[in-house]
Amino acid sequence: MKYQVHRFNIAPMMDWTDRHCRAFHRVLTKRALLWTEMVTADAILYGPRERLLSYGPEEHPVVLQVGGSDPAKLAEAARIADGFGYDEVNLNCGCPSERVQSGAFGACLMAEPDLVAECVAEMRRAVSIPVTVKSRISIDDQPARETLFTFVEKVSAAGCSVFTVHARAAWLKGLSPKENREIPPLDYALVGELKRARPDLTLILNGGITTLDQCAGLLGTFDGVMLGRAAYQTPGLLGEVDRRLFDAATSISAPEAIRAYEPYIAARLSEGASLHSMTRHMLGLFAGQPGARQWRRILSEQAPRKGAGLDVLHDALAAVEENLPAT
Repeated sequence: MKYQVHRFNIAPMMDWTDRHCRAFHRVLTKRALLWTEMVTADAILYGPRERLLSYGPEEHPVVLQVGGSDPAKLAEAARIADGFGYDEVNLNCGCPSERVQSGAFGACLMAEPDLVAECVAEMRRAVSIPVTVKSRISIDDQPARETLFTFVEKVSAAGCSVFTVHARAAWLKGLSPKENREIPPLDYALVGELKRARPDLTLILNGGITTLDQCAGLLGTFDGVMLGRAAYQTPGLLGEVDRRLFDAATSISAPEAIRAYEPYIAARLSEGASLHSMTRHMLGLFAGQPGARQWRRILSEQAPRKGAGLDVLHDALAAVEENLPAT
């Protein structure tokens, strides 16, 4: 199977990249690869599967990221993901949270490349979609180059050809998940060295990328880039992705994105979803623009109220448009 390389990815983020968030991001960019929050293999096998895995057809292409370390369970979880129509299933080998460590997966797996290789091999046997891996460069005080190169060598030998690498070490002891996203130094050069050594692999760079100018520059070295917090906290930049990084003739403005997202909101409201569950992903849409404070205030105060509807969104947009320069 030839892998469809995705130049721009929006990172999996717990409590953030849920179905509503992904639908919103999709109106801003048609070309980005969207990722779910991480879902554990046990949750997929034994939990409320429909609620955890359901998504809208507009989200394609979309990746299901799974967590686990049991090859048989991961294979079955991947098979279920394939049945749900996901475009790719990704094994999390980079999350440093205590909850993940207690389950012996996530970044812990960087120390067990043979086990990851076994997991990948079993997952690949179970599905027809690509099985990919997301990792760090190392964990704790392990030598970064040796850890990363050994990990990729063994896992790629099991058939994985696509790696998304967060270019920091993960410190499993002494740093919180938030600190793990900020304190360990970035090492793009090491991931670039890996790309030169293994041009046969598809390498997606993650970590510390905040602008589309950075993305454009990094795409000269890497096959793709992944944005996390910057994409979520300032989603307006996603409206420029298709024009800047792909071949789209135009971009989509924030007001245009809101109007394009409205039918989705209306449909979910009719199903009983709360307005806040959707608008919470939109708070940073006008970051840095006149009216941004009014936008955030109206949505933050009024959207959580019982029975809140589209009129709240219309009021928030009107407050912003009063402050936007005339065109």
